[in-house]
Amino acid sequence: MDAIDEKLNQLFDGKVVRKDLVHRIKKGTNVPTFVLEFLLARYCASDDEAEIQAGMEAVLDTLNDNYVRPNEANKAQSKVATKGKYRFIDKVHVNYVEKDRRHWAALENFDSRKVAISEKFYRDHDRLLQGGLWAEVTIAYNEIEDDDYAFYIEDLRPIQLSRFNFEQYCEGRNACSRDEWMSFILRTVGLEPSRLSPRMKMHFIARLLPLVEPNFNFIELGPRGTGKSYFFSEFSPYSTLISGGQATKSTLFYNNQRKKIGLVGFWDTVAFDEVGGIKVKDHDTIQIMKDFMANGRFSRGVEVIADASMAFVGNLDLSVEQIVNSEVYDLFQPLPKEFDLAVMDRFACYLPGWEMPKNSSEFLTSNYGFITDYLAEAFHYQLKQTNRYEEVTKRIRLGRAVEGRDEKGIKKTVAAFLKILHPGCTATDAEFEEYVAYAIEARRRVKEQMNKRKSDDEFAKINLSYFNSDGKEIVVFCPESKLAQATQEPVRKNIHDAAGETTEQPVSRPESLFGTPVIAATEARSTEQALSAPVVVVPQLTEQHYTIHYGATGYSYESIVGPYLAGGKVVVIEDPYIRLTHQIQNFVRFCEAIVKVPNIRKIQLITSYDSDTDLKEMSDKLGELKQSLLEIDIELDIKINEHMHDREIRIDNGWVVKIGRGLDFFQKPDSWFGIGTNDLSLRKCLETKVDIYKA
Repeated sequence: MDAIDEKLNQLFDGKVVRKDLVHRIKKGTNVPTFVLEFLLARYCASDDEAEIQAGMEAVLDTLNDNYVRPNEANKAQSKVATKGKYRFIDKVHVNYVEKDRRHWAALENFDSRKVAISEKFYRDHDRLLQGGLWAEVTIAYNEIEDDDYAFYIEDLRPIQLSRFNFEQYCEGRNACSRDEWMSFILRTVGLEPSRLSPRMKMHFIARLLPLVEPNFNFIELGPRGTGKSYFFSEFSPYSTLISGGQATKSTLFYNNQRKKIGLVGFWDTVAFDEVGGIKVKDHDTIQIMKDFMANGRFSRGVEVIADASMAFVGNLDLSVEQIVNSEVYDLFQPLPKEFDLAVMDRFACYLPGWEMPKNSSEFLTSNYGFITDYLAEAFHYQLKQTNRYEEVTKRIRLGRAVEGRDEKGIKKTVAAFLKILHPGCTATDAEFEEYVAYAIEARRRVKEQMNKRKSDDEFAKINLSYFNSDGKEIVVFCPESKLAQATQEPVRKNIHDAAGETTEQPVSRPESLFGTPVIAATEARSTEQALSAPVVVVPQLTEQHYTIHYGATGYSYESIVGPYLAGGKVVVIEDPYIRLTHQIQNFVRFCEAIVKVPNIRKIQLITSYDSDTDLKEMSDKLGELKQSLLEIDIELDIKINEHMHDREIRIDNGWVVKIGRGLDFFQKPDSWFGIGTNDLSLRKCLETKVDIYKA
């Protein structure tokens, strides 16, 4: 125990934990850090090695007995059934199921999606309803056979502090120097500050900025294996990490069908991992994201205001040295094409991930740090309850090149540094100027990339500066691009070229700082043309009348109906034979095909039944489909018409698709493990006529 450990224990007795204990247990478990530290704080709150060893064994025993591993779900359910009830550590979600008119809990590793839960639990802990919550949860067995559920939650205790005293937290900070406090913070996230350079320490603190400052837009791009996503997935129970996949407006912002706010209303930070893999199928999502990133509000039929910060992390696969010396590439290269200049301009801080060290035990600490959840509570309190922006505005003096969004981004970055490193106290002039210089560099990195992309001078004022306490103006540069002329003075395209093609004005190029020649303009132009998006030719839609012959392949709902969905919002399917299991499965596949079209908002099914139909089973299956469509903000309206017989699909853009056999024109596969079982375009068809015409 060194001097910093002794001081931390003295000031925050009972709120610290030895981080090497976390590392030792973490290697053998897949449990979030704040969950492990919750247990370590309970069993290992001692300096005595014998007591710590006994506590470690108690933690391991608790994990063995109470933590549900994903491959042991059946064993866990059996424990509850045989013992009547059992306490587990698991992540709990609560969902409202419309067809049941009630809420059900779902436990991730316990692997049950229909666990009864009392209203008091999700009323007191609203994060159960959006994203889920790690908790100690007591599951009991329901012995009433007439009920449609086997398990219910008897007790639930979130794994987090029940109370947090901010004044006490600030008192502890006031008893420390800035550097001591920074060491406390770095050790809390598992790093040993004595092995980090001053600049590296600032980088690691910068990763925490979105957790303390509301509506803070942060981006970090860099090599793999540097721990970019760790701070958002494991450090705080108030942040959530979206790993790739589709980012829909109903998930992120507001679900109109459910009248419920999305992730931004429930989390302090919404982070996107592998940002380059984000699939945005609806242009409205980006527009709402722009509005939210600009001022923390958006409108989707209702005006919504939320505090969540947005963080984007991803991998940069090209050499930074080559990028900054290229006329074609920039440091936003991994972002999806939907992220235009307006989105980029809203980033307050671009952390240079290429400067971060690879994950290594060399940088891990074996000393004390705060219990992660305690620091997370401090950050959560400051995000919700404190504002340092005005304090920054009164102290900071920025140069003339700093424009509107530059100023806002710089001030929010400095305010976030003050919250983390100076809670309840002020920074010295030297410390304040250190934060200002870092904030300007982080914002300049954003602006340099936009300036390279823009064909005019809209973002040309990249020499951002501030005035120090002596009144001297200091221009801040990004170290990777300071001597890169392709970044500092990018070549502009001449949009008035007589041939109608853009050309660049030739500029002599010096070698870069590293001796790498700048890529020539002619080479850049040819590369740029090669990289430019191909022109998409939209085929002219025409009426069609054809026959699908018996045994033919190559047909699917998507290939037949898909092209005619453009511009449509409502699809009506009239088919009297959506009643048996395989017919309902076909309807599910049809819905999967049409929901890929961004504008579809409603699907209406008009079907029928006969005396042999199991109405309860039919209702249950269609109800489950309706529930899943609601989750992606699409309404499914189901109507019964006992007298119908004809089959057709009507789209509100005027197109009608008539398939003689309705949706049930596929043959049953010879084997459920053969080609064509899942991909309908490979499955053999029954003979049927298809007529597509404009109503």
